[in-house]
Amino acid sequence: MSQLYKLYLSVQYASQCKELPTRQQFRRWVMAALRQDLHCTLRVVDEAEGRVLNRDFRGKDYATNVLTFVYDDTDPLSGDIVICAPVVERESVEQGKQILAHYAHMTIHSVLHLQGYDHENAADAGRMEALETALMDKLGYPAPYEVTT
Repeated sequence: MSQLYKLYLSVQYASQCKELPTRQQFRRWVMAALRQDLHCTLRVVDEAEGRVLNRDFRGKDYATNVLTFVYDDTDPLSGDIVICAPVVERESVEQGKQILAHYAHMTIHSVLHLQGYDHENAADAGRMEALETALMDKLGYPAPYEVTT
């Protein structure tokens, strides 16, 4: 179904972490979640840059796993995704998840945010989590909200 949509994806690596997904993996994960045409820059960063962005744009002075910036006034949809590699790596260990599965989940989660999905209330969270789980299953990854440790 998602193959009907056009994706213009730029992947930027600004992290020293060793286990980073390839551009092809990111593209596959973005395409899995795509429900409309998209122009997107996906940037993988280290903790310092992730912290600055989270502080400057969300007012939270710590690095978070993923940030999503959507530009609402564009057609096709346009946005940026910033994934903080050290946070994703740390979470994957803490949660007993395979690193690539967690990257896939963070990518899918952010692409859904770009397209208007959110988890601000229980109903919206349930809808978004169910879709994330179905997409992860389709890609051959375990359910993302089941912690294994």
